[in-house]
Amino acid sequence: MTQPFSWHGWLSDQAAQRDEAGLQRELHPRSAADGVLDLAGNDYLGLSQHPAVVDAAVAAARTWGAGAGASRLVTGSLAIHEALEVALAAYTSQPAALVLSTGYHANLSVVSALGGRDSLVVSDAHVHASLVDAVRLSRSPVEVVPHNAVAEVVSAVARAAGRRVLVLVESVYSVLGDQAPLVELASVCAEAGALLVVDEAHGLGVHGPGLVAALGLAGLEHVVVTATLSKALGSQGGAVLGPKPVVQHLVNRARPFVYDTGLAPASAGAALAALQLLREHPDLPAVVRRRVHDLAAALGVEPSAGAVLSVPMPSPQVAVAAQAAALQQGVRVGCFRPPSVPDGISRLRITTGAGIPEPDWERAVEVLVAVVKEHAG
Repeated sequence: MTQPFSWHGWLSDQAAQRDEAGLQRELHPRSAADGVLDLAGNDYLGLSQHPAVVDAAVAAARTWGAGAGASRLVTGSLAIHEALEVALAAYTSQPAALVLSTGYHANLSVVSALGGRDSLVVSDAHVHASLVDAVRLSRSPVEVVPHNAVAEVVSAVARAAGRRVLVLVESVYSVLGDQAPLVELASVCAEAGALLVVDEAHGLGVHGPGLVAALGLAGLEHVVVTATLSKALGSQGGAVLGPKPVVQHLVNRARPFVYDTGLAPASAGAALAALQLLREHPDLPAVVRRRVHDLAAALGVEPSAGAVLSVPMPSPQVAVAAQAAALQQGVRVGCFRPPSVPDGISRLRITTGAGIPEPDWERAVEVLVAVVKEHAG
């Protein structure tokens, strides 16, 4: 007689495999004020704690309540959502915007609603997990091309045989910190009738209105942008920016939008305030760029095109040990380990944000230089 499947046994085996590979992860809740310099998060411009952003979140919650109350196609579309969409579109020079509950949902919505079995998705090998999952959800045929290989994209698009094609990239890649060849890719897509989908999660705010806008690609009919409100804007949520027909199609066909509760009012209010601060202080991104280059030089690594600097480590175990050593000295950094890294190399993940006072930043640099010197070999 066949024995029933043992979930306990399977889960124990999975945990043992992670332990052996040095890949076991655990949650470590932090207090609101733990005295540690946070160089691990995504608050690139330091706006999540800005009084104007916090006050705006509180005011929105008091006006609209703690939640939107329903999906946006029922009663969950609020005036504050519309105001945020107008502000985002204006800041990024896009015709239209649609805000969602997360950046993850923004990527799921675009690919699942615009792709399908009768389409072709051409995906850069290093795109975020949300875009990978979006392709799976859409059930689209997919060709994964080598990272930043424009010639491979040209070849893949040429094999589409008249199907609609989506090309998926990030403006700034979160692990290696390099920049996509957006101008070249936009030209390829324009010529082939393909749609270029650019995830600006790590570009928006760090490069002002983002690299798509900076490179003169905003407003083009064949370019769609996704973004998150949870990084440089210090809030939470996601957005899709691009042609009005695309946004209207998502409102009607994107299941992650249609069946999800609208963005929480507090998050919308916070993001609106953060956008206003960016308009009033356009120098904030320059602080991030300066710190990225200075820290990269001190650590002997290539600077990032974004706010996150990745420092290679010899193994997952060494990366975790280096992370712990920095924390013991009051500096919290992130840690990239397989399978989260596209090339399998473990790294320290250091956020060079603009919100840390200069004396604290200088102390953090001293700690990190010593830790990397000790652990990286």
